[in-house]
Amino acid sequence: MEQKVNPWKSNLTNGLILALVGVVYSLIMYFLNLSLNKTQGYVMMIIQIALLYFLIKSYRDNYMHGQITYGQSVGAGVIICLYYAIIMAIFGYILYTIIDPGLVTKQLAAAEEAMRAKGNLTEAQIETAMKFTGKIMKPGIMSISGIFISMIWGTILSLIVSIFIKKEGNPLIEAPEN
Repeated sequence: MEQKVNPWKSNLTNGLILALVGVVYSLIMYFLNLSLNKTQGYVMMIIQIALLYFLIKSYRDNYMHGQITYGQSVGAGVIICLYYAIIMAIFGYILYTIIDPGLVTKQLAAAEEAMRAKGNLTEAQIETAMKFTGKIMKPGIMSISGIFISMIWGTILSLIVSIFIKKEGNPLIEAPEN
């Protein structure tokens, strides 16, 4: 009799690994004063894709006996990304409230500067946009919205990565389960 694998329990370590990499990367970018650099976001995206691939593959090989359906693979990826999203939200809240409470002000200033650099917005439009942005750029709101954004992004990544991870057995060779 084959034991049923609990994907929540099995992927906890994988989620923690992805979150640890995210936290370490974020801290490195913060200490190098690259938090506002757009390129670092693309680098993290590539790291996430590669790491998610290896984490789901690890789940397939270690818990699923080398075989996983597309749906199971997507599910594992979403679970990993949920753990990642929650831990990164907690880290983000700590970063913005304890480590550097002035970081939000720096981000708002960078956003305003970017709007002015475009040159196609009036002063009134910039002022309105900055009022709205200032209202939503609170650590609690950013942490909660970060969970949802990370989950959407994680689901998309899981859908793509799972195309390359799925490995189903041959139904003609294997005996059906009773």
